[in-house]
Amino acid sequence: MTSSFSNLMLAEPLARAVAEMGYTAMTPIQAQAIPVVLTGQDVMGAAQTGTGKTAAFSLPLLQRLLRHESSSASPARHPVRALVLLPTRELADQVARQIALYARHTKLRSTVVFGGIDMKPQTLELKKGVEVLVATPGRLLDHIEAKNAVLNQVEYVVLDEADRMLDIGFLPDLQRILSYLPKERTTLLFSATFSPEIRRLASSYLHQPVTIEVARPNATAATVEQRFYSANDDDKRRAIHQVLRTRGLKQAFIFVNSKLGCARLARSLEREGLRTAALHGDRSQDERLKALQAFKSGDVDLLVCTDVAARGLDIKDVPAVFNFDVPFNAEDYVHRIGRTGRAGASGLAVTLVSGSDARLVADIEKLIGKKTDLEAIEYDEDRPRGRINDGRRAWRQDDETGHPCDTGSPATRERREPSRGMSAAPAAQDPFFAKPYEPDSAAATAPSAWESVARPPVRGSLSANIKPKRHLAALFKAAPPESPAP
Repeated sequence: MTSSFSNLMLAEPLARAVAEMGYTAMTPIQAQAIPVVLTGQDVMGAAQTGTGKTAAFSLPLLQRLLRHESSSASPARHPVRALVLLPTRELADQVARQIALYARHTKLRSTVVFGGIDMKPQTLELKKGVEVLVATPGRLLDHIEAKNAVLNQVEYVVLDEADRMLDIGFLPDLQRILSYLPKERTTLLFSATFSPEIRRLASSYLHQPVTIEVARPNATAATVEQRFYSANDDDKRRAIHQVLRTRGLKQAFIFVNSKLGCARLARSLEREGLRTAALHGDRSQDERLKALQAFKSGDVDLLVCTDVAARGLDIKDVPAVFNFDVPFNAEDYVHRIGRTGRAGASGLAVTLVSGSDARLVADIEKLIGKKTDLEAIEYDEDRPRGRINDGRRAWRQDDETGHPCDTGSPATRERREPSRGMSAAPAAQDPFFAKPYEPDSAAATAPSAWESVARPPVRGSLSANIKPKRHLAALFKAAPPESPAP
């Protein structure tokens, strides 16, 4: 099977776009999926994130759509012929941008619709006519009900990150959307795992699919160095500072389990001198896109996220991922650490483990098929100081106060330094920090998309699955009760 894009015999406009984007050798999922999709067969594909799935389904679909390319300006000559469904706004926007780049030398039209923003601009684009529609399920249903989108001529449908769509409850929406499509069509399903739920979905909507797997299910990338450190909740921010300093890291994702915890942690790290942004479900779509753009451009060093950002986001050269909270679902661990070590690059995944995380770490071990070593962090200092230093902004320690001093913009200094003649209020007086951080335990009991399929509990304690160093063994005895919130 060919491994070079030059041997694919793509149409000239697509081949030119691919060459301009610097594509030469195909990734494994591309090498296996593209020839199959070109034949019009259904595909059930499993691959690790960051392996080039977007090109694997987009290029062959565009190639087939070019057979009936229209240069007419009439919207009627540009019906929706390919539908790509994705679980999150960020991922939908990212995939739509890639498809637009692939098709830029063709007359094919594409657009994206997702929630969180006004429907009117999306409606105007749909009314112009588009061959390729990228969408999140909820917003697509809004447009269908408003008669802005007609799907009776769809020839190809792609369910990307299908496992995530089921995890967050999109199964009823998917069923409704698929009911609007012609029965004679090509269906492509891509998922990080082939869980029982995914296999049931595939059996319902795919016809004799070709199964493509390029990695062991739930395998973590070999290019990612995985480290597990013991840290109680009060020491986790200090641990992040230490790892950033000792590893010389310039950027990182930091994952937490709750939206409130995400907001609190981002504000704490910002107060401690690190350029930080938060990405979670309670932020507006405009705020989320701005946070992502700031991280991509290097204006933000740390992106604190809930699992809304754990899948599909393709930001190149992010050197590290921190699990501030051990994820409630072991599958989310695989997707979180998949944000680093992408496309063959090396990456670091740091998981901070407290005494109450024994069962969650055991679940991760079972899923990835390997034991983990719990390590202690050796701290250089009694408290975190400084910031990520990548040459864009300097950091130093104030000789009198011992606090990190911002040498950035005047606006930033004004935000962090009190005016002369006024004393700075201690952090404890900020009501935002008055209550200690607590993860949202409700997420731990969220039902799966297929309630009839329940994952059996994992028995045993962390000490039975992890061999901690001797001086850490006491950490995993019965955890003391949490003190009540003040």
